[in-house]
Amino acid sequence: MGAVAYLLGPITGIVLLLIEKENKYVRFHAMQSTILFGGIFVLNFFLGYIPVLGLMIAPLIGIASLILWIFLMYKAYSGEMYKLPYIGKIAEDQLAKLK
Repeated sequence: MGAVAYLLGPITGIVLLLIEKENKYVRFHAMQSTILFGGIFVLNFFLGYIPVLGLMIAPLIGIASLILWIFLMYKAYSGEMYKLPYIGKIAEDQLAKLK
């Protein structure tokens, strides 16, 4: 279920956060997915309003997001509680606040 948290980015992350109340592993990956891919979505949205710079940076963010998405799904499927350097800490802090 940890890998499923990354399947549709923030959508499956939010759904799993609402459904899963006990499993800390699944909740962590769901929160990390929600924060990471929600942030990427917002970043791409605002880059769409910057004419030249947005057109140059958006494809790079898309490729990096795809690689990160595959990597995180693999790590979660392998049973590893992989924390991204900055986002992982934020996810843990947010989960602690939800208790």
